[in-house]
Parts: sequence; C-alpha cells; structure tokens
Amino acid sequence: MHGQVRGLVYAIYYPVLAVIGVPGNLVTIVILSRGRCGLSRCINLYLMGMAVTDLLVIITAVIINQISVINFPILFLSTTPICSLKIALIYAARDSSVWLTVAFTIDRFVAICCQNLKTKYCTEKTAAVVIGTVCALSCVKNIPWYFVFEPLYIIDDDPWYCNIKLSFYSELLWTAYDWIDRILNPCAPFLLMLLLNALTVRNILVASRARKRLRAHSNGENQSDPEMESRRKSIVLLFTISGSFILLWATYVVNFLYVKLTNGNYLIGSISNDPRFILQESAQMLQLLSCCTNTCIYAGSQRKFREEFKNGLKYPLNLIIKIVKS
Repeated sequence: MHGQVRGLVYAIYYPVLAVIGVPGNLVTIVILSRGRCGLSRCINLYLMGMAVTDLLVIITAVIINQISVINFPILFLSTTPICSLKIALIYAARDSSVWLTVAFTIDRFVAICCQNLKTKYCTEKTAAVVIGTVCALSCVKNIPWYFVFEPLYIIDDDPWYCNIKLSFYSELLWTAYDWIDRILNPCAPFLLMLLLNALTVRNILVASRARKRLRAHSNGENQSDPEMESRRKSIVLLFTISGSFILLWATYVVNFLYVKLTNGNYLIGSISNDPRFILQESAQMLQLLSCCTNTCIYAGSQRKFREEFKNGLKYPLNLIIKIVKS
C-alpha cells in the first residue's frame, strides 16, 4: 500500500514539476534576454545563468531521470554507461544551479555592503567570468561520479542500471571525495548564504538609520530617497531568492547531517514506510522544487518582469486578432 501511494505521488509530482519548470524557466530566459526588466546587466546575467541551469536540472533530474524511469524503465537510458553519464550530468547541473545562486548572493552582498569593491566586482564582465568558471568547475568536479557505478544486471551481455561499487564505501579516496562533494553542496552554499544574508541585513539596518538621520537634518523626513528605493528593490530580490533556496534545501541538509552523524546510509526505494526514507525523498523533492521557484519570485518581486510577462501573453492573442481582422 505504501509503495502504491509513493508511486502515485511520484507519478503526479514530477510531471507537474516538469510542466511548471520547463516553460517557466524558458519564459524567464526569454524575458531576461530582452533586458527590459530595469535590472543592471550584471544582475540580469546572473539571473539568466540561474534560469538556464535550473532548466538543465529539470531536464536531467526530473524528465530524464525521474519521469522516464517511472514510465519507460527499459529504455536505453537505463544501460549502465548512459545511467552513469546521466547521474554525473545531474550533479553537474545541480551544482551549477546552487553555486550560481551563491555567486548572485555574493554579488549583491558586495554591491550593498562593500562600496569600494562595487565598481570593480559588480560588472557584466565579472559576472560572465564567474558564471563560466562555476559551470566549468561543476562539470569537472562531477566527472568521478561516472566511475562510481557498476551494472546492477547483465542481460544478454549488456550492462543495465547503476549500482554503487562496494569500493566507494571502503576506499579512502572515494570516502574523501564523497565528503568533499557533500561539503561543497549543500553544506558550504547553505552556510555561506546564511552568513552573507545576516551580514547584509546588519549593514542595511546601520546604513538605513544613518541615511534617515542625515536626510532628516538636510531635507526633512518626508523626502523620497532614490538610493534607498533602488537598494530596497535589490534587497527584496536577493532575500526572496536566497530565502527560497535556504528553505527548500534545509530538509536536504538535515538528511545529510543525520546520515553522516549516525553513520547511516541512504535508503533504497523499497523502504517506503521508514521515516528516514520519507525524509530522504522529501529532501530530494523539495530540492528539485527550488529550480521552479525563481520564476515565481521574479514575477512576485519585479514589476517590470510582470509587465513583460503580460506583454508576452498578449502578443499571440493580438496577432490572432490582427489575422482575423485582415
């Protein structure tokens, strides 16, 4: 019974995630590429990079890995070489998405809290270099995952499915790699974003009080402050993106710490009624959901993004009306 419920949840959840995530990220990429959202080129480039990597996570982890396995379990995607490559690509896309979110947080931290570095660091060129470096390092870092697996079955001399080699648990080199991988994602990004957001809040509170006192003495308290208004918009975008990341990855971090601190292991799919398995699967589902939330965040926090989105929806309708009238 538990297995049937779990299968039903998977059969509904992952297709819905794909239906929302793929068009949502594509729309975000198109809107941001037009450069009409009132954002700086630096921010625009980071957000586009995040949307592209989120889209890759949805394609590899949700569509190719989850949906295809649930609905088409005997495809060539289940052969051991393709399965190993698929897992390495999933981890590379996931790491790129996570670290670009961290890079965006660092960029906004520098822009808000480090005025001396802002003109040098918060530029389109720096953003392009950071995005390229993050994606390249994520791909290189996850190459070893291709060599972690061995065939689960041999059918007519063909290797099928992926099974973790026993040496992965016993050899010191693989153990060290596993720890490094988990520290780099999700522990380090999680802690970095908490720290940077805390420092940003502290700096904002101090700067806000100082500017209010200064403007009260010079122009009066009722005068508008363009600098604080611009900073407020940047802060709203930063906190919604990083806050969403922290909330949706918290379960994943808790599950990882529990497994490591109790010397446990990750459970297989058949143990569906074990609380540890529920925690593990919930962590994965929430982690993948984080790749669909940024579009909602842009729409909710950026007025010009909403306007561009509405214009995009109206365009085909207006085109049809023109064709009909003609």
